[in-house]
Amino acid sequence: MVIRVARLSPAATALVLLAAPAVRAQSVPAVSPAQVPAPPQPVPDAAMPDPGAALAPLSGIGVDWPTLPTNTDTATGQTTDAAAETRYGWRIEGIDGVGDALLHQRFAAASTLDANDGEVANAAQLDRRAKEDAELLVSLLRAEGYYDARVTTRVEPGTKPQVVLAAEPGNQYRLAGVTLGGVAQAGAKADELTRAFGVKPGDPLNADTVVAGQARLREQIGREGFPFAKVGEPEVVVDHATRTATLDLPVAPGQAQRFGQVIALPGNRVFDAAHVADIARFTPGQRFDQNTIDDLRRALIQTGLVSQAEVKPVEGQTPGTVDIGVRLDPAPPRTVAGELGYGTGEGARAEASWTHRNLFPPEGALTLRGVLGTREQLGAAVFRRNNFHGRDRVLTGQIAAAHVERDAYEANTFSLSGSLERQTNIFFQKAWTWSLGAELLASDERDVIVSTGQPRQRTFLIAAAPTSLTYDGSDDLLNPTRGFRVGGRLSPELSLQGTAFGYTRTQFDASIYRSVTDRVVLAARTRLGTIVGAPRDQVAPSRRFYAGGGASVRGYGFQSIGPRDPNNDPIGGRSLAEFSIEARVRAFGNFGLVPFLDAGNIYTAALPDFTGMRFGTGLGVRYYSNFGPIRVDVGTPINPQRGDARVAVYVSLGQAF
Repeated sequence: MVIRVARLSPAATALVLLAAPAVRAQSVPAVSPAQVPAPPQPVPDAAMPDPGAALAPLSGIGVDWPTLPTNTDTATGQTTDAAAETRYGWRIEGIDGVGDALLHQRFAAASTLDANDGEVANAAQLDRRAKEDAELLVSLLRAEGYYDARVTTRVEPGTKPQVVLAAEPGNQYRLAGVTLGGVAQAGAKADELTRAFGVKPGDPLNADTVVAGQARLREQIGREGFPFAKVGEPEVVVDHATRTATLDLPVAPGQAQRFGQVIALPGNRVFDAAHVADIARFTPGQRFDQNTIDDLRRALIQTGLVSQAEVKPVEGQTPGTVDIGVRLDPAPPRTVAGELGYGTGEGARAEASWTHRNLFPPEGALTLRGVLGTREQLGAAVFRRNNFHGRDRVLTGQIAAAHVERDAYEANTFSLSGSLERQTNIFFQKAWTWSLGAELLASDERDVIVSTGQPRQRTFLIAAAPTSLTYDGSDDLLNPTRGFRVGGRLSPELSLQGTAFGYTRTQFDASIYRSVTDRVVLAARTRLGTIVGAPRDQVAPSRRFYAGGGASVRGYGFQSIGPRDPNNDPIGGRSLAEFSIEARVRAFGNFGLVPFLDAGNIYTAALPDFTGMRFGTGLGVRYYSNFGPIRVDVGTPINPQRGDARVAVYVSLGQAF
């Protein structure tokens, strides 16, 4: 019976549990100077030896020249020497049904034959490459538990020689015993940790399975409240006589702990401990969980103000607790951004902004923003504090002056606004989000009297308290393939225009996503809106509902759908109804096609009656990048109004809904 022991390394790519069999060295007799042949004398050209003749023996050394391999075609009887170069093919025999896809991937990644496939080689090179790959295949089979594996090589001659690796895997060894030494110290958690390891007697002796179980155990032991646990390296003892093995993995869980305080480690240079505690998803007294520590580290990096984050458990000041030490290195806090664009109904537009993301620590950002366009000009200063007394809770304040020109109206507006909201993002998508806000604005607006078409100018003083609540049950923020979303927005407003009056703007949005196949997703949405409490003409044109455009009914111009004045310009309305359906087809590679059908209309009454719907259809192209789909939609109106263009194009990041 042969017993061998080896250690497993979790960082290994192709893991081999046993070392290769030892190679016995053969001694070579010493050679005296007298036995060394004299150097050859110059030979006249006429007496030069034939290059193809056999080499003379090495007299006195006792070792013959190596015989170069030859290839003989059994059909023709022709023989080629080792120096002849040709292209070759190769294959493996005997491992069908042995191992998994990973074994074949690892072999292909490290194979010498595969790396040089398609290049010319001579017989000596083929022999060397075949032997190297045979050793590689034996190692990979042993990692799968085939410790009796043998691989022989041969070359099948022909116009394109075939190198064959003939494998005899033998029987797969299995585990006769598995021991987690020290796991009993975890008390009631010992059984759960053993289940997390997952490797048990009777399982095949597979290196990948053992290493994966080791990783699961490390993760689970951290989740169960053991911050200073140590998981050693597995010891494997193989018995070739019984084709079995035993596995022992040492575990030192230590004592279970609860969270203490967040403390700043020496060298911390970004946020103080109190702000880090606001971001953390644990509170003092909770059972220690390593996953929450990893989550906190990711959240700190995602602030954009931290280049490196060290977050680690340290001995707590109170017995039975573990404090969380934090050391943060700063990232560049300033950002300069620019944007150029053009949209039908919106005109050419250039935007620039400067942001200092930590001008008012912690995470108090100041943004100066300007827009210069053919139909819009804006200057704004925005204060934004991220993670305001809680993860992803954002406090925002803004002061802005803007001039906006639309087909429906022209407005010069000065506004003060603020909001507190719980946001979602692509890193931490949330099911529930909400916002509470307040707005004060003075707006000088120009439109026309609908009955006569005469221009008019009015000044509105408006106070609003917008709120919103959204549930996101989809699987992806930018490219959902299943689930649904539901959201509502309510904004009570008080308007002073000659006399004071109040009204309420309400909007409801819903969308659903269903995967038909792996490459086809059906998506549908609806949007309903209403303004109650005031007639349409009293509501400022900039506060009414409009429809049409890339985020509304595609195929129509921006805000162009609905009732119009005598100049054929839209006038907006008090209610809104929109519907969309589209098929998102992953065509090839990172590209997809999206046929769509949209419908919608604007109504002057407080509730939509779903008459006079405008329909638009078209085809979109999607490029699925690493950060989300980039969309280009081309739409056309099915039943256009007078003056509507026949084609509209929309470009943006993310799906239409």
